[in-house]
Amino acid sequence: MNISVFGSGAWGTAIALLLRDNGHEATIWTKFGVEAEILRETRKNPLLSGVAIPEDINITTDIAEAAKSAGAVIIAVPSYAVRVTVEALRGMIGEGSVVICMSKGIEKDTASLFTGIIRGALGEGTPIAAVSGPTHAEEVARRIPTACVSASRDLEVAERVQGLLMNEYFRVYTSNDVIGVELGAALKNVIALSAGICDGLGFGDNTLAMLMTRGLAEMADLCVAMGGRKETLAGLAGLGDLIVTCMSRHSRNRRAGVLIGKGTPVSGAMKEVGAVVEGYYAAKSAWELSSTMGIEMPICAEAYKVLYEEKDPLEAIKGLMGRSGKSEHDRGEETWVTR
Repeated sequence: MNISVFGSGAWGTAIALLLRDNGHEATIWTKFGVEAEILRETRKNPLLSGVAIPEDINITTDIAEAAKSAGAVIIAVPSYAVRVTVEALRGMIGEGSVVICMSKGIEKDTASLFTGIIRGALGEGTPIAAVSGPTHAEEVARRIPTACVSASRDLEVAERVQGLLMNEYFRVYTSNDVIGVELGAALKNVIALSAGICDGLGFGDNTLAMLMTRGLAEMADLCVAMGGRKETLAGLAGLGDLIVTCMSRHSRNRRAGVLIGKGTPVSGAMKEVGAVVEGYYAAKSAWELSSTMGIEMPICAEAYKVLYEEKDPLEAIKGLMGRSGKSEHDRGEETWVTR
């Protein structure tokens, strides 16, 4: 099948390599002519050191060319570019072609989930799936065993995507909880950025475990309030992605947090990382969503204050630790995670 990947970063390139391994004809689209020339001439992506891009992977800046013959379209651009990309694709995608969102995040100005943005731009009848999980591009591109989740409101669409992507090193599970999968993908970045801050401050493993566990509880609370399921957050798109993003050397969110914890101004940390730090945008969205829906998310709230209101990270930690005592499981509930 002809499959086009919209997005030429490390993730988009890794996906194209995966598709080629699966016998598909892969195209990478970028809006930047200079970037396209570099990729074509060097057959390397600077963000994926040591990984070659085979000659039979097409690289183009022509969005119509990339869309018109594609049996599947993959969105892998940064969060801020999802809307403009899918709106540019309106009327170009063939009938029945599945649209697979592999971008992770929440739109920063509207706090909208990406599948909703895609559906609004391309029409209600468009087959859409969201794919997420612990999937660092650096490892997928090197064929390191990885697993993720394909979620769609139509389980047949999720299974169709599963068939397109799954192979001996990339395992795909299915789900119909699109909300849970998309929220897990976005919110874990906020917790990972916070974990990096704590590392930069010199805290230890106890602090990391606390942040990850209580952060997961916050993620689950918002997920349920928005119509998702808690069990999704216990899986690959929640806990799995949270673990890898909080702990991996590949995590841009964690690296940005470490810099902030060591005293680098927020803007300087974002610049030094040298790529999009999705947790920065997701922190604002999480704060807005939790405020609107009346959900208590103390870790995300303190992250927002550090990132957007110049609150001192040490004061943020003191604020979290100084909260009044609570039961871990409110109202006697025995579910796996709750406030």
